[in-house]
Amino acid sequence: MQHTEPFNAIFELALLEEFEKTGELLHIPAGEVIIEIGQTVRVMPVIISGSLKVSRLDDQGHELLLYYINPGESCAMTLTCCMEFFPSEIQAVAEDDVTLWAIPVPVMDSWMQKYPTWKRFVMQTIRFRFNELLKTVDQIAFQNLDERLVHYLKEKSKAIDSTLINLSHQQIANELATSRVVISRLLKKLETDKRVLLYRNQIKVLKAL
Repeated sequence: MQHTEPFNAIFELALLEEFEKTGELLHIPAGEVIIEIGQTVRVMPVIISGSLKVSRLDDQGHELLLYYINPGESCAMTLTCCMEFFPSEIQAVAEDDVTLWAIPVPVMDSWMQKYPTWKRFVMQTIRFRFNELLKTVDQIAFQNLDERLVHYLKEKSKAIDSTLINLSHQQIANELATSRVVISRLLKKLETDKRVLLYRNQIKVLKAL
């Protein structure tokens, strides 16, 4: 039960055995879109390793980063969609190589009744992601863009477990719903303040960030 080991402290043995019997183990390469907006979601992803980036897109393709899903976590918005067979309202992309359990919807209702640890996991996922969404709203409404950028870099570094972030200024601008020129200016200021180092399409996050 190698691929259930990360959850030994979360779920009881009987539930881990159900993961092995009913779940599908998937390996997703970095950059692959695993959930599209409008897609009917029929499985719930539970992350073993790697991370997923969850975003909203508007009609023009502008992206707003909502949160990351890291090992041992799942996505509340996916959960609510798949339980009711609603079309997805988010996009989920593999931030790096991801291994996950795809849990089919039909077993999830019975697990809620049968396994207290699964019910707790689902409720904690909903609460945690709701708080993440509140943070995103707060950043947009109350924080300056430079503060949002610092938060973004910290979360990105945490999600990929690396201080070296392989992104262009334009990609960051897209995710923060602003312009490349503004992001470049703010990153240059962070570099001047010795909080990051800038390379071509790479950013090194320093401890001072």
